Amino acid sequence: MKKLLILFALALCVGKSNAQMLGKNQVNDRADTLRGTLTPLRTCYDINYYHLDVKIDIDQKSVGGSNEFAFTATQDFTKLQFDLFSNLKVEKVRYKGMELPFTREYNAVFVTFPKAIKKGSKDQFTVFYSGNPVVAKNAPWDGGFIFKKDSAGNPFVSVACQGLGASVWWPNKDHQSDEVDSMLISISVPKTLQEISNGRLRSTVDQPDGYKQYNWFVSNPINNYDVTFYIGKYAHWQDSYAGENGNLSIDYWALQVDSAKARPHWDADVKPMLKCFEYWFGPYPWYKDGYKLVQAPHLGMEHQSAVAYGNQFKKGYLGRDLSGTGHGLKWDFITIHESGHEWFGNNITSKDIADMWIHEGFTNYSETLFTECTDSKKSGEEYVIGIRRGIENDTPIIGPYGVNKEGSSDMYPKGANLIHTIRQLINNDEKFRQILRGLNKTFYHKTVTTAEIENYIAKQSGLKLDKVFDQYLRHSAIPVLAYKINAGVLSYRWITDVKNFDMPIKVTLKADEYTLIKPTNDWKTIKVDPSITADNFKSDPQFYIKTKKE
Repeated sequence: MKKLLILFALALCVGKSNAQMLGKNQVNDRADTLRGTLTPLRTCYDINYYHLDVKIDIDQKSVGGSNEFAFTATQDFTKLQFDLFSNLKVEKVRYKGMELPFTREYNAVFVTFPKAIKKGSKDQFTVFYSGNPVVAKNAPWDGGFIFKKDSAGNPFVSVACQGLGASVWWPNKDHQSDEVDSMLISISVPKTLQEISNGRLRSTVDQPDGYKQYNWFVSNPINNYDVTFYIGKYAHWQDSYAGENGNLSIDYWALQVDSAKARPHWDADVKPMLKCFEYWFGPYPWYKDGYKLVQAPHLGMEHQSAVAYGNQFKKGYLGRDLSGTGHGLKWDFITIHESGHEWFGNNITSKDIADMWIHEGFTNYSETLFTECTDSKKSGEEYVIGIRRGIENDTPIIGPYGVNKEGSSDMYPKGANLIHTIRQLINNDEKFRQILRGLNKTFYHKTVTTAEIENYIAKQSGLKLDKVFDQYLRHSAIPVLAYKINAGVLSYRWITDVKNFDMPIKVTLKADEYTLIKPTNDWKTIKVDPSITADNFKSDPQFYIKTKKE
């Protein structure tokens, strides 16, 4: 079975090439560098606030309007870069009542100011644009707008753009390292339909042309690819959850034609999910903006405070269990996984997409923790071991930096199993839980690097984990424990890419009992019980490794 993660990675690449309309490798490299690299033209300003104000014409499949950039200068400059896909037209850039000159190179736009913007000063400019954005062929695996109809024939429209980039549909500083502090999202749609975006609805305004403007305010930092909209004929109902930081509002938005089945289906998972994830990860990160679950015309995405849902109200992943254990059919994969991203991906965001394992590895492990919360620890262990069948160990799960490329799609199940292995090394579930909560507290609403995550876990656990992280994150292969048993003596060593690899591991020195040993890359020996042979010797399956009989 081709797993969803492989499809995700491949489709992103295909969608990216199609969207950018680039033919030669060196051209692709240049466009990727413009998008992925933090040059002085991008680091010279820190985004404070956006006001995105657009009209979406469903019949013409077009978007048009403006985005205001409010920023703080981090250095003196006269020129900066923002991003917008080249198939969309920049009509003008307005600054202090004048129009600024600009140039374009692929999907990057360079604006020149009439005089230097001084370091520390706050300023703003507004970009006006229009055009027909990329339409996704297989959302959310590729990126772009989605134009569908519900079962009653009503328009059902949205967008998904992780990886491809938010600049596929609106102008912004399209790099994960700089999250805007707050944002007003104003979307105008035909007044016969409803529109839902991130944050809280401030107002609606009837337009003279038969459209209605919905104004949503996001009061927390948000990464660009999370900014979204949903358009359709919706039913809306509300609930609340008594969480760690008080009363958390819950808003459900399902299509009118699906609302009857949506209510009981969502009720089964949402509050148990919030209870479980707050226990393991800490308070829900967006109390100011609330939690929304919104039916979408694609499978799902972690759109902050407005989680996209498209799993057809089935348990598992479209009715399938990705672990093969049966545990994954006891809850809705999309509700749990995409909501888990509110902590890892949205609250803690990688600065570079190369480190996207931080989003996906921890969130994939949230499925294990939810299974543990609602069933048993044993069931959670069976689930995380089961998802190993989807791991290819093809390329490293950290990608190349500075060119807007993620690593292997193994970042999902392999990342989860790395975290599960570290949990075994810590060997104290309460300490492990406090580390997960500490990550969300220490890096609350921040962008991070892999090094920061590694260092935090190592420091809080008191373990030497640098070689463990190196092997699992920066190499394709996982550690191999080579062994042989002769005359009651076990000989053992690690085979790894990383030199001086020294991860402890539990193995059977006695029948039905695991004992911790400390292999290195050099052969070591230890006595084993006479009942243990080279054929029945095994490692603790909670550690994600391979064994090799010599």
